[in-house]
Amino acid sequence: MNFPSSINSKLPAVGTTIFTTMSALAKEHNAINLSQGFPDFNPHPVLIEEMQKAMRGSFNQYAAMAGYLPLRETIAAKVESMYSIAVDPEMEITITAGGTQAIFTAILSVVRENDEVILFAPAYDSYAPAIELSGGKAIYYDLEAPDYKVNWQNVKKLITQRTKMIIINTPHNPSGTVLNAFDMQQLDKLTRGTDIVILSDEVYEHIIFDGIEHQSVLRFPKLAERSFVVNSFGKTYHATGWKVGYCIAPKNLMTEFRKVHQFNVFSVNSIAQVAFNEILKRKDLYLELNGFYQQKRDYFQRAIQSSRFKLLKCEGTYFQLAAYSKISDERDIEFVRRMTKDMGVAAIPVSVFYRHQIDNSVVRFCFAKGEETLKRAAELITKM
Repeated sequence: MNFPSSINSKLPAVGTTIFTTMSALAKEHNAINLSQGFPDFNPHPVLIEEMQKAMRGSFNQYAAMAGYLPLRETIAAKVESMYSIAVDPEMEITITAGGTQAIFTAILSVVRENDEVILFAPAYDSYAPAIELSGGKAIYYDLEAPDYKVNWQNVKKLITQRTKMIIINTPHNPSGTVLNAFDMQQLDKLTRGTDIVILSDEVYEHIIFDGIEHQSVLRFPKLAERSFVVNSFGKTYHATGWKVGYCIAPKNLMTEFRKVHQFNVFSVNSIAQVAFNEILKRKDLYLELNGFYQQKRDYFQRAIQSSRFKLLKCEGTYFQLAAYSKISDERDIEFVRRMTKDMGVAAIPVSVFYRHQIDNSVVRFCFAKGEETLKRAAELITKM
Protein backbone atom coordinates (compact mmCIF):
# COMPACT_ATOMS: atom_id res chain seq x y z
CA MET A 1 0.00 0.00 0.00
CA ASN A 2 1.36 3.41 -0.99
CA PHE A 3 1.01 6.20 1.54
CA PRO A 4 1.48 9.94 0.98
CA SER A 5 5.04 10.97 1.79
CA SER A 6 3.77 13.85 3.91
CA ILE A 7 0.48 15.02 5.35
CA ASN A 8 -0.21 18.56 6.46
CA SER A 9 -1.68 18.11 9.92
CA LYS A 10 -4.89 19.97 10.71
CA LEU A 11 -3.69 20.15 14.32
CA PRO A 12 0.09 20.53 14.00
CA ALA A 13 0.58 21.74 17.58
CA VAL A 14 -1.40 18.90 19.15
CA GLY A 15 0.28 15.80 20.51
CA THR A 16 -0.63 13.23 23.14
CA THR A 17 -2.61 14.86 25.93
CA ILE A 18 -0.96 15.45 29.29
CA PHE A 19 -3.64 13.28 30.89
CA THR A 20 -2.64 10.26 28.83
CA THR A 21 1.05 11.02 29.38
CA MET A 22 0.78 11.33 33.15
CA SER A 23 -1.45 8.27 33.55
CA ALA A 24 1.05 6.22 31.53
CA LEU A 25 3.92 7.58 33.62
CA ALA A 26 2.05 6.74 36.83
CA LYS A 27 1.49 3.19 35.61
CA GLU A 28 5.13 2.82 34.56
CA HIS A 29 6.41 3.89 38.00
CA ASN A 30 3.59 2.32 40.04
CA ALA A 31 2.65 5.77 41.34
CA ILE A 32 -0.68 6.78 42.83
CA ASN A 33 -2.57 8.44 39.98
CA LEU A 34 -4.13 11.72 41.11
CA SER A 35 -3.65 13.17 37.64
CA GLN A 36 -6.43 12.08 35.30
CA GLY A 37 -9.91 13.02 36.45
CA PHE A 38 -11.78 9.80 37.09
CA PRO A 39 -12.92 7.97 40.25
CA ASP A 40 -11.24 4.78 41.40
CA PHE A 41 -14.52 3.43 42.79
CA ASN A 42 -17.54 1.86 41.07
CA PRO A 43 -20.86 3.46 40.15
CA HIS A 44 -23.86 3.04 42.42
CA PRO A 45 -25.09 -0.60 42.48
CA VAL A 46 -28.53 0.53 41.29
CA LEU A 47 -26.97 1.90 38.08
CA ILE A 48 -25.14 -1.38 37.44
CA GLU A 49 -28.35 -3.30 38.02
CA GLU A 50 -30.32 -1.07 35.65
CA MET A 51 -27.61 -1.47 32.99
CA GLN A 52 -27.85 -5.26 33.27
CA LYS A 53 -31.64 -5.18 33.09
CA ALA A 54 -31.51 -3.03 29.95
CA MET A 55 -28.98 -5.38 28.38
CA ARG A 56 -31.23 -8.38 29.05
CA GLY A 57 -34.22 -6.48 27.68
CA SER A 58 -34.93 -5.10 24.25
CA PHE A 59 -32.55 -2.13 24.27
CA ASN A 60 -29.50 -3.50 22.47
CA GLN A 61 -29.99 -1.83 19.09
CA TYR A 62 -29.54 1.75 17.93
CA ALA A 63 -31.14 4.42 20.05
CA ALA A 64 -32.91 7.34 18.41
CA MET A 65 -30.47 9.86 16.96
CA ALA A 66 -31.43 12.51 19.53
CA GLY A 67 -31.44 9.98 22.34
CA TYR A 68 -33.80 7.73 24.28
CA LEU A 69 -36.92 9.87 24.64
CA PRO A 70 -37.84 8.81 28.20
CA LEU A 71 -34.34 9.89 29.29
CA ARG A 72 -34.76 13.26 27.58
CA GLU A 73 -38.11 13.67 29.32
CA THR A 74 -36.55 12.88 32.70
CA ILE A 75 -33.77 15.39 32.03
CA ALA A 76 -36.36 18.03 31.15
CA ALA A 77 -38.22 17.38 34.40
CA LYS A 78 -34.98 17.64 36.37
CA VAL A 79 -34.00 20.91 34.67
CA GLU A 80 -37.41 22.46 35.36
CA SER A 81 -37.29 21.44 39.03
CA MET A 82 -33.75 22.80 39.50
CA TYR A 83 -33.67 25.88 37.29
CA SER A 84 -37.34 26.80 36.76
CA ILE A 85 -37.14 26.64 33.00
CA ALA A 86 -39.23 24.47 30.65
CA VAL A 87 -37.13 22.57 28.12
CA ASP A 88 -38.69 20.65 25.22
CA PRO A 89 -37.34 17.07 25.41
CA GLU A 90 -38.20 16.46 21.75
CA MET A 91 -36.42 19.45 20.22
CA GLU A 92 -34.06 20.93 22.84
CA ILE A 93 -32.19 17.97 24.38
CA THR A 94 -29.77 15.62 22.66
CA ILE A 95 -27.94 12.70 24.32
CA THR A 96 -24.24 12.66 23.46
CA ALA A 97 -21.22 10.38 23.75
CA GLY A 98 -19.95 12.26 26.79
CA GLY A 99 -19.48 15.93 27.45
CA THR A 100 -16.48 16.28 25.15
CA GLN A 101 -18.46 15.13 22.12
CA ALA A 102 -21.19 17.60 22.99
CA ILE A 103 -18.62 20.41 23.19
CA PHE A 104 -17.04 19.40 19.89
CA THR A 105 -20.41 19.16 18.15
CA ALA A 106 -21.66 22.50 19.49
CA ILE A 107 -18.54 24.28 18.27
CA LEU A 108 -18.59 22.65 14.84
CA SER A 109 -22.28 23.40 14.41
CA VAL A 110 -21.98 27.20 14.59
CA VAL A 111 -18.32 28.28 14.29
CA ARG A 112 -17.14 29.05 10.77
CA GLU A 113 -13.95 30.17 9.05
CA ASN A 114 -12.42 33.22 10.77
CA ASP A 115 -15.00 33.32 13.54
CA GLU A 116 -13.56 34.15 16.97
CA VAL A 117 -14.31 32.19 20.12
CA ILE A 118 -13.46 33.59 23.54
CA LEU A 119 -12.40 31.06 26.14
CA PHE A 120 -11.02 31.31 29.64
CA ALA A 121 -7.64 29.81 30.41
CA PRO A 122 -6.62 27.64 32.11
CA ALA A 123 -9.05 25.76 29.88
CA TYR A 124 -10.10 22.17 29.29
CA ASP A 125 -7.92 20.98 26.45
CA SER A 126 -10.65 20.03 23.96
CA TYR A 127 -11.95 23.56 23.41
CA ALA A 128 -9.18 25.06 21.28
CA PRO A 129 -8.68 22.07 18.90
CA ALA A 130 -12.41 21.99 18.15
CA ILE A 131 -12.32 25.72 17.37
CA GLU A 132 -9.31 25.23 15.12
CA LEU A 133 -10.91 22.31 13.26
CA SER A 134 -13.93 24.56 12.64
CA GLY A 135 -11.70 27.17 11.01
CA GLY A 136 -12.23 29.55 13.89
CA LYS A 137 -9.74 31.35 16.11
CA ALA A 138 -9.49 30.94 19.88
CA ILE A 139 -9.24 34.23 21.76
CA TYR A 140 -7.86 33.66 25.23
CA TYR A 141 -8.70 35.44 28.45
CA ASP A 142 -6.07 34.36 30.97
CA LEU A 143 -7.35 33.88 34.50
CA GLU A 144 -4.74 34.75 37.10
CA ALA A 145 -3.65 32.60 40.03
CA PRO A 146 -4.45 32.18 42.83
CA ASP A 147 -8.09 33.35 42.53
CA TYR A 148 -8.80 32.66 38.82
CA LYS A 149 -11.63 35.24 38.79
CA VAL A 150 -13.07 36.99 35.72
CA ASN A 151 -12.86 40.75 35.14
CA TRP A 152 -15.76 41.22 32.74
CA GLN A 153 -14.64 44.68 31.64
CA ASN A 154 -11.48 43.04 30.30
CA VAL A 155 -13.54 40.36 28.60
CA LYS A 156 -15.55 43.10 26.90
CA LYS A 157 -12.34 44.39 25.29
CA LEU A 158 -11.91 41.01 23.55
CA ILE A 159 -15.29 41.11 21.82
CA THR A 160 -15.22 42.09 18.14
CA GLN A 161 -17.53 41.86 15.16
CA ARG A 162 -16.08 38.40 14.55
CA THR A 163 -16.88 37.04 18.01
CA LYS A 164 -19.18 34.07 17.44
CA MET A 165 -19.02 32.24 20.75
CA ILE A 166 -17.95 32.54 24.36
CA ILE A 167 -17.12 29.32 26.22
CA ILE A 168 -17.58 29.20 29.97
CA ASN A 169 -16.99 26.33 32.38
CA THR A 170 -18.52 26.34 35.86
CA PRO A 171 -17.55 24.75 38.18
CA HIS A 172 -14.23 25.28 36.47
CA ASN A 173 -11.66 22.65 35.56
CA PRO A 174 -8.85 22.91 36.58
CA SER A 175 -9.14 25.81 39.07
CA GLY A 176 -12.18 24.63 41.04
CA THR A 177 -13.68 28.14 40.95
CA VAL A 178 -17.39 28.80 40.42
CA LEU A 179 -19.13 31.58 38.49
CA ASN A 180 -21.69 33.39 40.65
CA ALA A 181 -24.91 35.21 39.79
CA PHE A 182 -23.03 38.47 39.26
CA ASP A 183 -20.77 36.76 36.70
CA MET A 184 -23.79 35.47 34.81
CA GLN A 185 -25.43 38.89 34.88
CA GLN A 186 -22.29 40.44 33.43
CA LEU A 187 -22.14 37.79 30.70
CA ASP A 188 -25.79 38.49 29.93
CA LYS A 189 -25.05 42.22 29.73
CA LEU A 190 -22.08 41.69 27.38
CA THR A 191 -24.01 39.54 24.95
CA ARG A 192 -27.35 41.40 24.85
CA GLY A 193 -28.07 42.72 21.38
CA THR A 194 -25.42 40.50 19.76
CA ASP A 195 -25.43 37.20 17.86
CA ILE A 196 -22.87 35.68 20.23
CA VAL A 197 -23.56 32.07 21.22
CA ILE A 198 -22.66 30.79 24.69
CA LEU A 199 -21.25 27.31 25.22
CA SER A 200 -21.64 26.55 28.92
CA ASP A 201 -19.71 23.49 30.10
CA GLU A 202 -21.50 22.48 33.31
CA VAL A 203 -20.38 18.88 33.70
CA TYR A 204 -19.57 19.41 37.40
CA GLU A 205 -22.93 21.03 38.23
CA HIS A 206 -23.53 18.64 41.15
CA ILE A 207 -20.00 18.87 42.56
CA ILE A 208 -20.03 22.25 44.27
CA PHE A 209 -19.24 22.98 47.91
CA ASP A 210 -19.85 25.03 51.04
CA GLY A 211 -23.49 25.75 50.25
CA ILE A 212 -22.72 27.55 46.98
CA GLU A 213 -25.58 27.33 44.48
CA HIS A 214 -24.74 26.35 40.92
CA GLN A 215 -25.51 29.22 38.56
CA SER A 216 -26.43 27.48 35.33
CA VAL A 217 -27.04 29.72 32.35
CA LEU A 218 -30.46 28.07 32.35
CA ARG A 219 -31.35 30.23 35.36
CA PHE A 220 -31.04 33.33 33.17
CA PRO A 221 -33.67 33.40 30.40
CA LYS A 222 -31.79 35.68 28.01
CA LEU A 223 -28.63 33.60 28.35
CA ALA A 224 -30.58 30.36 27.92
CA GLU A 225 -31.91 31.69 24.59
CA ARG A 226 -28.38 31.79 23.14
CA SER A 227 -26.69 28.87 24.91
CA PHE A 228 -25.58 25.32 24.46
CA VAL A 229 -25.45 23.72 27.93
CA VAL A 230 -23.30 20.61 28.25
CA ASN A 231 -23.54 18.03 31.00
CA SER A 232 -22.16 14.59 31.83
CA PHE A 233 -23.65 11.50 33.42
CA GLY A 234 -20.13 10.15 33.85
CA LYS A 235 -19.16 12.90 36.30
CA THR A 236 -22.41 12.63 38.26
CA TYR A 237 -22.60 8.84 38.52
CA HIS A 238 -18.91 7.82 38.71
CA ALA A 239 -19.10 6.22 35.27
CA THR A 240 -16.73 8.26 33.12
CA GLY A 241 -15.92 5.23 30.96
CA TRP A 242 -19.53 4.91 29.84
CA LYS A 243 -19.14 8.20 27.92
CA VAL A 244 -22.71 9.48 28.05
CA GLY A 245 -23.67 13.13 28.39
CA TYR A 246 -26.20 15.53 26.99
CA CYS A 247 -26.64 18.96 25.48
CA ILE A 248 -29.51 21.38 26.05
CA ALA A 249 -30.11 24.26 23.62
CA PRO A 250 -33.00 26.24 22.14
CA LYS A 251 -34.54 24.72 19.04
CA ASN A 252 -32.70 26.90 16.51
CA LEU A 253 -29.31 25.98 17.95
CA MET A 254 -30.22 22.34 18.57
CA THR A 255 -31.30 21.94 14.94
CA GLU A 256 -27.77 22.85 13.84
CA PHE A 257 -26.24 20.74 16.62
CA ARG A 258 -28.08 17.62 15.45
CA LYS A 259 -26.98 18.14 11.86
CA VAL A 260 -23.40 17.57 13.04
CA HIS A 261 -24.24 15.04 15.74
CA GLN A 262 -25.91 12.64 13.32
CA PHE A 263 -22.73 12.36 11.27
CA ASN A 264 -20.06 12.22 13.95
CA VAL A 265 -21.89 9.89 16.36
CA PHE A 266 -25.48 9.45 15.17
CA SER A 267 -26.65 7.75 18.37
CA VAL A 268 -25.30 6.86 21.80
CA ASN A 269 -25.09 3.61 23.78
CA SER A 270 -28.73 2.57 24.15
CA ILE A 271 -28.54 0.42 27.29
CA ALA A 272 -26.61 3.08 29.17
CA GLN A 273 -29.31 5.61 28.30
CA VAL A 274 -32.00 3.33 29.69
CA ALA A 275 -30.00 2.81 32.88
CA PHE A 276 -29.33 6.52 33.37
CA ASN A 277 -33.01 7.26 32.87
CA GLU A 278 -33.91 5.02 35.80
CA ILE A 279 -31.26 6.30 38.19
CA LEU A 280 -31.88 9.94 37.26
CA LYS A 281 -35.37 9.58 38.72
CA ARG A 282 -33.72 9.21 42.13
CA LYS A 283 -33.12 12.85 42.98
CA ASP A 284 -31.36 11.98 46.22
CA LEU A 285 -28.42 10.43 44.37
CA TYR A 286 -27.46 13.59 42.48
CA LEU A 287 -28.51 16.03 45.19
CA GLU A 288 -26.26 14.35 47.75
CA LEU A 289 -23.22 14.41 45.43
CA ASN A 290 -22.09 17.81 46.72
CA GLY A 291 -21.77 16.42 50.24
CA PHE A 292 -20.13 13.21 49.03
CA TYR A 293 -17.31 15.06 47.26
CA GLN A 294 -17.03 17.80 49.86
CA GLN A 295 -16.14 15.10 52.38
CA LYS A 296 -13.42 13.89 50.02
CA ARG A 297 -12.14 17.41 49.45
CA ASP A 298 -12.03 18.11 53.18
CA TYR A 299 -10.36 14.79 53.94
CA PHE A 300 -7.68 15.37 51.32
CA GLN A 301 -7.07 18.95 52.44
CA ARG A 302 -6.69 17.89 56.08
CA ALA A 303 -4.44 15.01 55.11
CA ILE A 304 -1.92 17.23 53.28
CA GLN A 305 -2.23 20.43 55.33
CA SER A 306 1.10 19.69 57.04
CA SER A 307 2.86 19.46 53.66
CA ARG A 308 4.80 22.29 52.04
CA PHE A 309 2.13 22.67 49.36
CA LYS A 310 -0.10 25.74 49.58
CA LEU A 311 -3.69 24.74 48.87
CA LEU A 312 -5.75 27.05 46.67
CA LYS A 313 -9.45 27.58 47.21
CA CYS A 314 -11.63 24.78 45.82
CA GLU A 315 -15.30 25.70 45.36
CA GLY A 316 -16.28 22.86 43.04
CA THR A 317 -15.19 19.95 40.79
CA TYR A 318 -13.13 17.09 42.21
CA PHE A 319 -9.80 18.82 41.66
CA GLN A 320 -7.57 20.53 44.18
CA LEU A 321 -4.93 23.01 43.04
CA ALA A 322 -1.76 23.31 45.08
CA ALA A 323 1.22 25.67 44.77
CA TYR A 324 4.63 24.06 45.27
CA SER A 325 6.99 27.07 45.26
CA LYS A 326 8.21 26.18 48.78
CA ILE A 327 9.24 22.75 47.52
CA SER A 328 10.91 23.40 44.17
CA ASP A 329 11.70 26.07 41.59
CA GLU A 330 11.32 23.59 38.71
CA ARG A 331 8.82 24.21 35.92
CA ASP A 332 5.55 22.51 36.76
CA ILE A 333 5.88 19.96 33.94
CA GLU A 334 9.27 18.83 35.24
CA PHE A 335 8.06 18.89 38.82
CA VAL A 336 5.12 16.54 38.18
CA ARG A 337 7.34 14.17 36.24
CA ARG A 338 9.82 14.02 39.11
CA MET A 339 7.01 13.75 41.64
CA THR A 340 5.63 10.75 39.76
CA LYS A 341 8.97 8.99 39.27
CA ASP A 342 10.66 9.73 42.57
CA MET A 343 7.85 10.43 45.02
CA GLY A 344 5.15 8.06 43.80
CA VAL A 345 2.25 10.50 43.18
CA ALA A 346 1.07 11.74 39.77
CA ALA A 347 -0.55 15.16 39.26
CA ILE A 348 -1.23 17.50 36.34
CA PRO A 349 0.79 20.70 35.71
CA VAL A 350 -1.62 23.63 35.39
CA SER A 351 0.54 25.38 32.77
CA VAL A 352 -0.67 22.92 30.11
CA PHE A 353 -4.17 24.43 30.39
CA TYR A 354 -2.82 27.77 29.13
CA ARG A 355 -2.05 28.57 25.50
CA HIS A 356 1.38 29.95 26.35
CA GLN A 357 1.94 27.52 29.23
CA ILE A 358 1.85 30.18 31.95
CA ASP A 359 3.64 28.60 34.88
CA ASN A 360 2.55 29.67 38.36
CA SER A 361 4.15 26.64 40.08
CA VAL A 362 0.71 25.10 40.58
CA VAL A 363 -0.37 21.48 40.10
CA ARG A 364 -3.77 19.79 40.03
CA PHE A 365 -4.65 16.78 42.18
CA CYS A 366 -7.80 14.72 41.60
CA PHE A 367 -9.48 13.70 44.87
CA ALA A 368 -12.20 11.54 43.28
CA LYS A 369 -10.60 8.54 44.93
CA GLY A 370 -11.30 6.15 47.75
CA GLU A 371 -10.16 7.15 51.23
CA GLU A 372 -7.36 4.59 51.28
CA THR A 373 -5.97 5.95 48.00
CA LEU A 374 -6.09 9.52 49.31
CA LYS A 375 -4.50 8.47 52.59
CA ARG A 376 -1.56 6.75 50.87
CA ALA A 377 -1.13 9.70 48.49
CA ALA A 378 -1.19 12.19 51.37
CA GLU A 379 1.50 10.26 53.25
CA LEU A 380 3.79 10.62 50.25
CA ILE A 381 2.84 14.24 49.58
CA THR A 382 3.61 15.34 53.13
CA LYS A 383 7.14 13.92 52.77
CA MET A 384 7.94 16.13 49.80
